[in-house]
Amino acid sequence: MNKDDILTQLEDIVGKDFATNRSEDLYIYSQDPGASLPRKVDFVVMPSSTEEVQKIVRIANQERIPIVSMGGGLTLSGLIIPVKGGIILDMKRMNRIIEINQFSQYALIEAGVTTGQILSHLNENYPHLQPPIPDAPPSATVAGNTLIHGSGYLSQRYGGHGSMINGLEVVLANGEVCKLGSCALSDYWFDRGPIPDFIGLFTSAFGTMGVITKLSVQLFPKPKMRDIIFGLLNDPKDIPDLLLKITATGYAEDILLGMQDKPEWMKGYVFVMTYITGDSEEDIDRQSKVLKRIYRKTNARFMNAPEKMKNLYLDKPIFAAGAADFRKGGGFEYVGAFMPLEKIPDAYEKGAEVARKYGISPTLGSRLIGGVHTIVMFFSYSFNRANALDMENARSALHETNQLALDLGGIPWKAELEGQKLILNQIDPSYTKLMKTIRTALDPNGIMNPGNWEVD
Repeated sequence: MNKDDILTQLEDIVGKDFATNRSEDLYIYSQDPGASLPRKVDFVVMPSSTEEVQKIVRIANQERIPIVSMGGGLTLSGLIIPVKGGIILDMKRMNRIIEINQFSQYALIEAGVTTGQILSHLNENYPHLQPPIPDAPPSATVAGNTLIHGSGYLSQRYGGHGSMINGLEVVLANGEVCKLGSCALSDYWFDRGPIPDFIGLFTSAFGTMGVITKLSVQLFPKPKMRDIIFGLLNDPKDIPDLLLKITATGYAEDILLGMQDKPEWMKGYVFVMTYITGDSEEDIDRQSKVLKRIYRKTNARFMNAPEKMKNLYLDKPIFAAGAADFRKGGGFEYVGAFMPLEKIPDAYEKGAEVARKYGISPTLGSRLIGGVHTIVMFFSYSFNRANALDMENARSALHETNQLALDLGGIPWKAELEGQKLILNQIDPSYTKLMKTIRTALDPNGIMNPGNWEVD
């Protein structure tokens, strides 16, 4: 690979201001905010259109240069750090909101559109609609969140964000553009069926199947009022019964749980937040009374939270990043795992044991997705980025927690490289065979984020 020739070709596509191989520009792209080790980056390029993405991918395929697409760059699991070097495809310039369909209720957007951008646009122009967004900074992209099976404040009622994708425009490894969902045969990006559904090939694939350039994501009616009913549980074993009773009412827009040793008043409790919505104070009051009774009958204590605390958790997106400040150095990492509800009590107890084993203050949480059919569990670890041992302890805790999730019957979410290996070692061999067959067909030269979901 002649780097000067490649850079010239990339500059010809996007302009000299948007392609680089200077070390001072590449440095920030070689790492992410988590505990993953940095990796070498050869080029960074910022396309502004699908056509430019096609040209870049064709060069990468011809020269067999790895290519990794990046949205907001906020993932904590090293998924956008190129394992084998190559080109980082920074999608930030592709940030156009193409259409808001308020009747079929979807947004057609480019891959670089951020959650803050879509929220602002809807609040200003379509205040009756709201999008799915994660508990992350507003600079996180909508595409990045949905493509890793993200979740957020609408997930308990409507499901995981990956299921809210109606359609995709994808650039494959050979540079061809493929449309998936209703947009493949209609001018409307309103659904993903009833044709064979290939969208799932690109969710949780971490860029190994192609580059997403456009997507349609579902929107939902925005309620006039929201409130939170706070509660405290003494024993994690009461969680399944409590959540079954809450969801049976149909009132909950979102349910979040958490357990941590800091601040001191939270130590020993599971913190429960049930979000409710309504059109009037009477609606909110009626639902609140029912939920408080359920709390009492399932060994949970209602907590009258201070207004400042309530407002913090009513923010959209919720981004209470206090756990990252538990240690000096600002490092923060976590394992997410989709799990059966009945295994959550064990996850809280054993997850706290892992954290304490590595000298980390336990910080755990969970959120229901689509009722009680799935619950995502978060095992969070803070560390000092300036302390090599602290970072190694965080990585060891991550690895042990990934194995814990698998042992409890769960599936690690947006797993880092070591977590992916654990999954592939345990998964049905026929699954890996099928995945290898599909990847080989789509990407015979192995340029799409190689090293991730690597099947021998």
